[in-house]
Formats: sequence, C-alpha cells, structure tokens
Amino acid sequence: MGTLIWNARIYTPNEILSPGWLVVENRTISRVGHGQPPVIEMEKAQEKLDAGQNHLLPGLMDLHIHGAMGFEFMDADLHAIEEIAQFLVQHGVTSFLAATWAAPHAALLKALDAIRNAYGRIRNGAALLGAYLEGPYMNPNRAGAQAIQFIRQATDHEEALSLIQHEMVKVVSLAPEFPENFWLIDACVSRGITVAAGHTSATYEQMQVAVDRGVRLLTHCFNAMSPLHHREPGVVGAGLTMPELRCELIADNIHVHPVAQRILYQLRSCEGIVLISDSTRVTGLPDGQYILDNRPVQVKQGKVALLDGTLAGSGLTLEKALYNFVNATGAPLEEAILSASLYPARTIGIAHQKGSLEPGKDADLFLMDEDGNILFTMVEGRMVYTRN
Repeated sequence: MGTLIWNARIYTPNEILSPGWLVVENRTISRVGHGQPPVIEMEKAQEKLDAGQNHLLPGLMDLHIHGAMGFEFMDADLHAIEEIAQFLVQHGVTSFLAATWAAPHAALLKALDAIRNAYGRIRNGAALLGAYLEGPYMNPNRAGAQAIQFIRQATDHEEALSLIQHEMVKVVSLAPEFPENFWLIDACVSRGITVAAGHTSATYEQMQVAVDRGVRLLTHCFNAMSPLHHREPGVVGAGLTMPELRCELIADNIHVHPVAQRILYQLRSCEGIVLISDSTRVTGLPDGQYILDNRPVQVKQGKVALLDGTLAGSGLTLEKALYNFVNATGAPLEEAILSASLYPARTIGIAHQKGSLEPGKDADLFLMDEDGNILFTMVEGRMVYTRN
C-alpha cells in the first residue's frame, strides 16, 4: 500500500540519494532508500511515481507570510486563507504561519480566530501551522510600512495576554529594547512561543539582554532594525554574531542586496538563516497600484512600496527566494533548502514532525526540475498540486 516515488534525487538532511526512492503511507514518510527500490516495494505500492531523476525536496515552510493573490490573513476570512494556501503549493510551500501586523486589538483577535478555523491541512493547499504576530509591540521609529497609530508597548497586560494565550500564536515579534515589553518576552518563552526581535532600534547590549531572556529570532534581518555600525553593532550586529539567534531573510534582492546575503551566509551558515517571503496580497498579481492596509502601494518589477518609496512587504515566493539565495551566496542547494524547511521547523519547535525527508515525518515534499519548475507538491501524504 501507499505511494512509491522512485528514480529521484532525494535531498535528505545529510546527503543526496541519487537515484533514491521514498515510500509514503497515509500522511507520513515510511521508508527512504538509495538506488533502485526493492522488488517488494514496487509490488506493494498502490501508486508508483517515476521522478525522472528530478529533485525531490522537503516542502518549503514559510514562517512569515501576510498574503497573496489579492488576499491577506488580516482579512479574517476563511476563503482568503484557502486561496493563499492553494497558491502556496504551486510554489513548493507545504506549510506556513499566517502573519498579522499592527492593528486594533479586535482586528487581531478576529484574524487569530479565522486562522484557528482554518488550522491544519487545507483542501488542495498548504498546511496552516498557526499565527505569526508581527507586532503590535514594536518601535514606532522602525515602523517601516506598518501603521504607526497601532504600534504600542505591552503596558496593557490583559490585552497582550489575550493575544498570546490564543492557541494559534507560534511567533511573536516585538521591540525588545522597551522595559514595558520585558514581561511579554518572559510570558511567551514560558508558553513555548518563539520570540523575535523586529521593527526595533535596540542596541547590541540590549540585544544581549533580550537573548538572555529568550529572544531567538530576528524578523527580516537587515530590514526595520538598527544597522551595523562600527561603534554600535546594533541588531544586525547581534544577528551576525550571536549563535542563539536565527535570522529571517527576504531574499528578493530588493530588501537585501546579494552581497549582504552573502555576508550573512558566510558568518552564520544556512543553519542561522530562515528564508521567508514576507509576501503580501499583491503577490501573484501583475504590476500596478493596489491598496494595502488601507494605503496605496505601487508594485513594479517585484518591488512593493508605499507611494513615498517605503518597502511594504514583498511580492516574493519562497522557491524564488531559494533560487536567489543560492545565486547570491554560492550555498549548495542541499544546504540552502534547509533554510526553508528544517531550520524553520526547528525555529518553532516542530522539527520532530516536519522539515525534512526522513522516515516518521509528515510527507511534505515537492518535485522540481533542473529549470526550477515545480512538477508536483505533496502535503501530509496528499498530492495537492501537479503541473500541467
């Protein structure tokens, strides 16, 4: 019984099996092997897929995405979430966190409730793993495209607790330099929620304190944070040197120059990097002017910006981010893929279940040809996308 994928270049965490074979039973990977599949596996398989020596890769995991195809998670709409999830599998993404932004409390709770209603494997789409709260407890001086009027500190404990007590919240991004936010870092850590430093003007010393309290992630490294200066290393300096931190990276060559990507890779290796899209509702749509969070944005050649030029998320897809990152850094694909699969899974504590092609883990995977085309995508053992 089950599905046998054979004649593939299989990317495991430790090696490439070429040719290799893999068996999916129910929702999980049951067996992986090198060479031609044993006769018994060929005979038992209910379905056999010849991969044609193409690349069989662990499904991409996007921890930081706001939307796509005209929809966003702040719409708090089940149809919107389904549309985004179905778009993602066309790009090799098999699981994701739904990201919010600074907004009124009621709007955030409404979005979290909608995420809860859609939680899990989505019909013909990627699996929704939970929510990523990007704010609202940030530094208004590093607002970027976020609405400053909704940025605040965690002085209202009841409000903040009602957010982090929501079972969907897996990551909270905040500005760790404010003493008002210290208790919130502690409360998140005690609940197993990953805490990220984002939209922050923290000094290097303040980041040392934050890491001591349990901050483990940087929200879109280099963007909306204090930069590296030779007399004040800032948040970027912390990301480049502190092994406790993983650095999110928007590898669209717009948010971060390829040379800066290369510096980050050379200092932190793939294990210190989590590739993200930070994509918004304009992803997948043609160039033009759109409304984003009630403000006009211009989309042109992959760049998404407010009319004053401020970057407003991205139009990036994660398989394109992977391609850009490999080209910018020279990292081999077998290493780079882990920055979009296994290391994101480790960041939110689910690497025992997802993130790599190993027996016992969810069968989240995609097949890619030499030109980077996604040939098919499987989520938790179910084929959800096949290229025509």
